[in-house]
Amino acid sequence: MFDRLFREFDQILVLDTETTGISPVRDEIIELGMASLSPRGEVEADFLIALSEGKLLPPEITRLTGITPARLASEGVPKAEAAEAFAAMIGEKKTLIAAYNAQFDLNFLFYFLKREGKADSLRGVRFLDILTVYRDRMPYPHRLGDAVNAYRLATPNTHRALDDVHAAVAVMAAMEAEKDDLARYVNLFGVHPKYGLSGRPIGSVTYRKQEFDPAAPLYETEAPADPS
Repeated sequence: MFDRLFREFDQILVLDTETTGISPVRDEIIELGMASLSPRGEVEADFLIALSEGKLLPPEITRLTGITPARLASEGVPKAEAAEAFAAMIGEKKTLIAAYNAQFDLNFLFYFLKREGKADSLRGVRFLDILTVYRDRMPYPHRLGDAVNAYRLATPNTHRALDDVHAAVAVMAAMEAEKDDLARYVNLFGVHPKYGLSGRPIGSVTYRKQEFDPAAPLYETEAPADPS
């Protein structure tokens, strides 16, 4: 599995975040799930992350994830500990970070690591947006749960970080079996033509407007997206 990607990368780090909201500047990561895939096997990590002093967990996030303020208070690790664990997982390995809707997760991850003095751990890392690949394969809707259902996978999309990592890995594997072109999407993110880019553009990523056209995958188009 993922043989072509492993010709270039030592590991594929699939990750997912649960957050207090949608703004990576104002909101916080409350859970970080990761699976490091390599030809030697898989290593997983999952952290509940304590809120900053004075920050509150919105009730709608508890309803969505099942994570309660009491659980964050009792089980959440300090932000510095989670940032250090992430940096250690990257280490000196040539890493591809993959996520479903990676633009969202990577924006939160960057601001989180920057605040903890660990942003340099992302230097030289490359990125794969599993959502971009799925948008090329299937028509709307494009949530992770839709992809799980479309490929008839047994891994549920629960809005818990590690569960959703497992779902993302399964979707990646199903798409690779369908067409082995994942490597061509590395550092290439699709942008919705109506809603545009969310969050801060990632300097190493190429952004292109993405319409659904299975006959013309995004890597064969030349339509740039304004990343502003």
